[in-house]
Amino acid sequence: MRAKPAFFDLSNEPGALRTSIVATLLVSSLGIGFGVASGSFSIVFDGIFSLIDAGVSLLSLVVVNLITSYATSEQLSRKLRERFTMGFWHLEPMVLAVRGTLLIGLSVYALVNAVGSLLKGGRDLEFGLAIVYAVVTVVVSAAIAFVEARANRRIGSDFVRLEVKSWIMSVGITAALLIAFCLGFAVQGTHWQWISPYIDPAVLAIVCLIIIPLPISDVRQAFSDIFLVTPADLKLHVDTVAQAFVVKHAFSSYRAYVAKVGRLRQIELYFIVPPDMRPKAIAGWDALRDEIGETIGDEGPDRWLTVVFTGDPEWAE
Repeated sequence: MRAKPAFFDLSNEPGALRTSIVATLLVSSLGIGFGVASGSFSIVFDGIFSLIDAGVSLLSLVVVNLITSYATSEQLSRKLRERFTMGFWHLEPMVLAVRGTLLIGLSVYALVNAVGSLLKGGRDLEFGLAIVYAVVTVVVSAAIAFVEARANRRIGSDFVRLEVKSWIMSVGITAALLIAFCLGFAVQGTHWQWISPYIDPAVLAIVCLIIIPLPISDVRQAFSDIFLVTPADLKLHVDTVAQAFVVKHAFSSYRAYVAKVGRLRQIELYFIVPPDMRPKAIAGWDALRDEIGETIGDEGPDRWLTVVFTGDPEWAE
């Protein structure tokens, strides 16, 4: 009987995501609690940002489990398999798009609030509590980022890669907050104390301006996958292999259709057989399919390869 993997097993994608989710929930709780206690909207924003991140990470974990279960035929109900005969890979770019869009929207909303607070004279806060929160969060975020990045060298997951990026962003954001809070604490009782109410909304505005562009590339890639935009490098590779295959086996021509959907590489190849080619047994055509599959490479649960041989070009269009 195969042993059940540990809940926080960093050697696989679900375990890495679970570790990140629990740590994110912890940081989020700290952020919202310390933000309310200290009167800092920037800390509250950091906590809510982490909370949304944890929610989408949980959704990512569900999608990963569905994809893995479908690919390995484990723990997937017959009803789900019958309703999703093409698998669950299409859910991955959807989740990534939702995640990036939510983070951008939240950052824009926080930026508007920060500017409004600056125009109204800022807000006072308890710098001592804010500094404690910032120190704890920087240490935790840096540790999780290091552990997840190290684990993902073996896993190679886009979801875990985004988790690592989020933790690195958290380190940068909270480090900026820490510097600002230390500055605010230092000016207390001096003739510079008048700037302290502006520190929290000002640093929040700066952080939002930094965050807003960061998820754009991930959102763009996610929508490219959703709309089945053909990856140029994969198409070039498939064309090169298919053209050499046509010449080697004296076919008339070929048609190649390629798409990337999350981690899935979907490839459809149609080879046009000349009318005077000698007939082959089924085993002969299957041997040709095996040959083209081996030449294309990357065989595994995340490659969907269809190879068709036809004498009528209309079937390939």
